[in-house]
Amino acid sequence: MMRALWSAATGMSSKQLAMDVIANNLSNVNTTGFKKSRVDFQDLMYQTLRLAGGTSARGSNVPTGIQVGLGNRTSAITKTFSQGDFVQTDNPTDLVIEGEGFFRVILPDGTYAYTRDGSFKIDSESRLVTSDGYLVDPEINFDSDVINISIGTDGTVSVVRAGSDEPEVIGEIVLVKFMSPAGLMSVGRNLYKATVGSGEPVEGTPGMDGFGTIAQGFLEMSNVKVVDEMVNMIIAQRAYEVNSKAIQTADDMLGTANNLKR
Repeated sequence: MMRALWSAATGMSSKQLAMDVIANNLSNVNTTGFKKSRVDFQDLMYQTLRLAGGTSARGSNVPTGIQVGLGNRTSAITKTFSQGDFVQTDNPTDLVIEGEGFFRVILPDGTYAYTRDGSFKIDSESRLVTSDGYLVDPEINFDSDVINISIGTDGTVSVVRAGSDEPEVIGEIVLVKFMSPAGLMSVGRNLYKATVGSGEPVEGTPGMDGFGTIAQGFLEMSNVKVVDEMVNMIIAQRAYEVNSKAIQTADDMLGTANNLKR
């Protein structure tokens, strides 16, 4: 069987996966805090028909060998954590991170997850939570008499209570960063979990030690650029067509061989 059939098939499979990633990026173009993904490819093993540097019939060395590639495969799908655009909302519990870092939340099973989505809400127990009701860690509680909420660039949470003009500090929001954020595992709901590849989470104060600052009343939008994704889609589509053409050509060659007569 011709190698071209299998090599081109791996190319079609890879480009299908690339299209899946592009489609996911485009579907989340308006998702708060979403980070786009990029597909990386690598060539497969090679079949060596003649080794470079081998001895020829006359005793001299062969300058170049003969190797035939067997296609490609996906080596990684990498998250790109570049900053997205900011949108002003004027909602006091909407927060954005200007720079590096993640908000930390507590899942129902007690484990931690991390997010760039700062569209927080206040639940029925006056706690700061995500849109799915997951607690922001450290826990921030607002009493029923709070009439004004102020969150500083360093994460300090202050409130003004009814009947008072003096702000009162009730807590602080900390940020977490990773040595390799691309190694985080996406679990949906704009959340990530730490893995061995991401390294251990490092907690810090916003605005210090390389951590980003916090801006109140803003949200970070997706970092997906529609034009870039459309170009990538065209490239993937054309590459898919070329690989399918290689399969058709290989099939025609096999058909010609099968129809040979003496």
